[in-house]
Amino acid sequence: MREVSLVPEVPQPSLSSSLSGPRGCRGDSSPPARSKVEYAYSDNSLDPDDEDSDYHQESYKESYKDRRRRAHTQAEQKRRDAIKRGYDDLQTIVPTCQQQDFSIGSQKLSKAIVLQKTIDYIQFLHKEKKKQEEEVSTLRKDVMALKIMKVNYEQIVKAHQDNPHEGEDQVSDQVKFNVFQGIMDSLFQSFNASISMASFQELSACVFSWIEEHCKPQTLREIVIGVLHQLKNQLY
Repeated sequence: MREVSLVPEVPQPSLSSSLSGPRGCRGDSSPPARSKVEYAYSDNSLDPDDEDSDYHQESYKESYKDRRRRAHTQAEQKRRDAIKRGYDDLQTIVPTCQQQDFSIGSQKLSKAIVLQKTIDYIQFLHKEKKKQEEEVSTLRKDVMALKIMKVNYEQIVKAHQDNPHEGEDQVSDQVKFNVFQGIMDSLFQSFNASISMASFQELSACVFSWIEEHCKPQTLREIVIGVLHQLKNQLY
């Protein structure tokens, strides 16, 4: 006769169920959990090599900016030094900048005052240049007049040498006076037509203008020749 056990049978766990327990035992089919350190190092953004690369790039950018800023500062300093040297040269060259201005005392001349004094001095030089050019033109006219007189005297000397006996026929003092009178009459006609008597200033201005216009050597030469021809026709 078969014995019946009074102890209930406890089911034994199978191999597959024992390996797939809830606590991730060896029989679990899912991959094992990774630690926080492994996740940190697996992230590319926290890679130590990449951090060093970013640091070097940032330091390179900063050094490039520093170089540009330094170059700009040096260029600006050179420009200011050049301007300062220019103002110093102006103060050395322009005589009025070296004269003491009692209105400012012993203070250093400002850039505006240096520029204004330089402009005034340049304008003064232009006026002096124009004045000298006018004087040179007047001297050239005088030289031309002297050359004409020289040619006339040479012609007179040559005519006397060609006719040595011409001096024997002397003319009277009346003829000499008539020559002078004819020259003066011709000059007085132009003088009377050119001179204004409204005021002394206008008279003075007209006299100088008349002399420059009607008393030129060439004009006087033509007057004298005309008077001599007229007297010659009267005498002979």
